[in-house]
Amino acid sequence: MLRVMIVDNDLERTKPLKQSLLDTGYDVIAHLKDTVNLDDACCELQPDIVIIDTDSPSRDTLENICVMTMHEPRPIVMFTHDDDKEQMKLATKAGVCAYVVGSIPNERLRPVIDAAVARFDEFKHLREALNEANTKLSERKVVERAKGLLMKQRNMDENEAYGMLRTMAMQKNMRIGTLSEQIVEAAQLLL
Repeated sequence: MLRVMIVDNDLERTKPLKQSLLDTGYDVIAHLKDTVNLDDACCELQPDIVIIDTDSPSRDTLENICVMTMHEPRPIVMFTHDDDKEQMKLATKAGVCAYVVGSIPNERLRPVIDAAVARFDEFKHLREALNEANTKLSERKVVERAKGLLMKQRNMDENEAYGMLRTMAMQKNMRIGTLSEQIVEAAQLLL
């Protein structure tokens, strides 16, 4: 059962949404009146999904979503009455996974939430893959710099320098990237 946090300043509008969520099998764990403390509330309550119901997303709302997305990323569904394409782009850029204009019938609530969760998971995997690729690229650059230092210092070719790095890393039981960082840092101290 997904734990849902609702953000809406209109209590009358929230009641039917909350009841629909409960009827659909979700656990509504909190109701915030605005997004001011969204990040703190997500850290404390750990909802699986955040649903924001607003007439139109304000700049402050989008900024608070950005902050929450940086610290405690999770799927966000936004119900709004603003069909402005620019607002949709800004909301999506801030971290909103599903931007729904107008009210939604109960039978469509679960598919919208499921789609938001799926989209969030896909973007999470893409971010992780991008971070891993960037880390490998950075590590490769450092290894190249360390090889260059060894080639210059020890008058050896590229294959010999890489072999030396690999042998030293195995002897010290460390990753070649970590050893390369140490070599580059030591060289910078000596220059």
